[in-house]
Amino acid sequence: MGRSWAELLGEAEAAPEPAEERGRFFARLRDSLARSRRALVGELAAASFDPGQEAGWERLEETLLAGDVGVRATAELVRRLEARAELGDLTAALADEVAALFGPPPTLDLAHAPAVILVVGVNGTGKTTTIGKLAARLAAHGRSVLVAAADTYRAAAEEQLEIWAQRAGAEVVAAERGADPAAVAYDALQAALARGRDVLLVDTAGRLHTQTNLMEELAKVRRVLAGRLEGAPHETLLVVDATTGQNGLQQARLFGQTVGVTGVVLTKLDGSAKGGVAIAIAYELGLPVKLVGVGEALEDLQPFDARDYARALLDRP
Repeated sequence: MGRSWAELLGEAEAAPEPAEERGRFFARLRDSLARSRRALVGELAAASFDPGQEAGWERLEETLLAGDVGVRATAELVRRLEARAELGDLTAALADEVAALFGPPPTLDLAHAPAVILVVGVNGTGKTTTIGKLAARLAAHGRSVLVAAADTYRAAAEEQLEIWAQRAGAEVVAAERGADPAAVAYDALQAALARGRDVLLVDTAGRLHTQTNLMEELAKVRRVLAGRLEGAPHETLLVVDATTGQNGLQQARLFGQTVGVTGVVLTKLDGSAKGGVAIAIAYELGLPVKLVGVGEALEDLQPFDARDYARALLDRP
């Protein structure tokens, strides 16, 4: 059940993680998607779906759109269901197609020395805690980690990052409040190279995707990293708050245009009735969902598993 961290990190020969832990996370994921599931499955049940009636397909489309699945992803899911020779159980068939829509399981690109991971997103999505949890998981899998505190604006951002870094056994490179984020990122990359660290995680200040000047500042951070190390950043992870629904899709689109997002971390599923946005992001933008968060504890950040997600969203065993 579920994907392991070893699979996400490309450790093909690593021992699988305990089934109990992965089972507990699926239970948390299922609980987190309860609001989304009630809305979606409840509507499907109420629709009295009849594949032979056009009205049934229209009701299905309306239900998926209301669940923040997105226009293009909804159209594709309906097309796939209509193309099935035997539809059978609608929710089971839909769960299969949702899982298939995500494509092959993604990995994190860590095949560099160091691997540079830039973490971006709007305010309040959980970037700093995501970085801390990711640092801890990387350290547990034998990677030495350095963290760049390039959020130089938010009060207590550095202190929060320091706490998480200490838990993970990672070092932090920081600067005074208001310093140039690109300069902090550059200094951190210099330090990672000099100290022979395996991974550099770069925290950034939250910014609205509509704030052109701040988005340009983020693009500068990316350019500075690329100028110091060819190919950097090797991953640019966008942290999306699941409660924002379709606004999260727009965030992913605009951040992707500015900084070349390579994957999404979906957080706060435990407070959302809009969990279908993961489908919209993956299909409409072609961005893999790589991590998912369902709470504040370290173990509440896990590799995204499309089949587990589809089962939890559609109440399948």
